[in-house]
Amino acid sequence: MPRPTSARGRGPPRPPMPNRLPTAMPIVLYRVDERLIHGQVTVGWGSVLHPRRYVVVDDELAESDWEVELYRLGVPDDARADFLSVEEARDSLDSLRAAPEDTVLLTRSLEVMARLGRGGGLRDREVNVGGLHSAPGRTRVLAYVHLGPADRDAIRELMAGGTQVIARDLPGTARVPGAALLEEADPR
Repeated sequence: MPRPTSARGRGPPRPPMPNRLPTAMPIVLYRVDERLIHGQVTVGWGSVLHPRRYVVVDDELAESDWEVELYRLGVPDDARADFLSVEEARDSLDSLRAAPEDTVLLTRSLEVMARLGRGGGLRDREVNVGGLHSAPGRTRVLAYVHLGPADRDAIRELMAGGTQVIARDLPGTARVPGAALLEEADPR
């Protein structure tokens, strides 16, 4: 006689779970990426982290309904996106961390991420620098990271506040420590 299987068809059925509130999940990725919501984030990182929520922290974007709608088009069907000002995000960090959904928090710049970190907001957290592209005043550090003086200051501020800063464009690539990002030349 065949063994019964779970609803997913893998293994024996699971015992019923007692009714309870969902457990809190942390923010699974703090990422600095100028493009915000795009394939590298939703497919590259999303396929590994399985977030159900994306929180974009950007003062201008949070005020622009039509841009918010454009970005929402890039969010997977099984996830949602929220767009917050820096002040709203700072005030909401604890509740975002306690939310039942795995969350990816995105900023367009290191300066905004540093603002979130002020006062210990990102102490003992890891910030992923994933996409800062060529612009006047910036120098190439990695193929996907170009930094100017303000970017370097923001990295220093984050690190001084107890935040681990790393660069990594996709989950399968090597982690580059924040100290290496502060060097003038490409560390590779």
